[in-house]
Amino acid sequence: MELKNKVAIVTGVSKGIGKATVEVLLDKGCIVAGWGRTSPGLNHSNFHFFKTDVRDFESVKTAHSQTTKALGEDISILINNAGLGYEGAFEELDIKHWHAMFETNVDGIFYCSRLVVPKMKQNDEGHIINISSIAGNTGIPGMSAYCATKHAVRGMSQSMYKELRNFGIKVSCIYPGSVKTNFFDSIDSVTTNDNMMRPEDIASTIVHCLESHANYHHVDIEVRPLRPKGK
Repeated sequence: MELKNKVAIVTGVSKGIGKATVEVLLDKGCIVAGWGRTSPGLNHSNFHFFKTDVRDFESVKTAHSQTTKALGEDISILINNAGLGYEGAFEELDIKHWHAMFETNVDGIFYCSRLVVPKMKQNDEGHIINISSIAGNTGIPGMSAYCATKHAVRGMSQSMYKELRNFGIKVSCIYPGSVKTNFFDSIDSVTTNDNMMRPEDIASTIVHCLESHANYHHVDIEVRPLRPKGK
């Protein structure tokens, strides 16, 4: 896809992978709608922030309406990046945290994607990228709920791509290992460090997927730090 002047929605834009992705898309000439609860504070003529809580379908519908009114109905790209994680033993995890993770990590993708798909089908073009995690391919002690949500993202992405491929719509799922972001602020067992991947690394993979030939489809991409413990 040629990215210049394409309209893209990125969720979870306040920091980390979301903000880095917005910045690289702007560099590529995209017109970007940033959806999130907090603005990243970016000052760019092609960046438009719309306050959104992806857990709430009414909030997502409002953001979509505001976006199409401001930027037009032809949304070519959706990056489902918003996500969160909480740590806890299976039998001790706070029920509120269980629901918060599923509402953000799973429901949010469903809410955002279903609104952009009809127009993408009409245009015979579109690319939806869902950010999962290596936790979507394995189990991690103390992270059962988070792993469950990311396994759900994997299953949803697989079904989406098979449903939508014949309408010219690509659906890609990216499974990052550890990335140096604020995600780990609520994970006591992990401390961020310079051996983790950088948010801009994941953003570069997103752009690589988006810029691929129309008939070349990245379905699943797993990325990890080469030396997670350093030299």
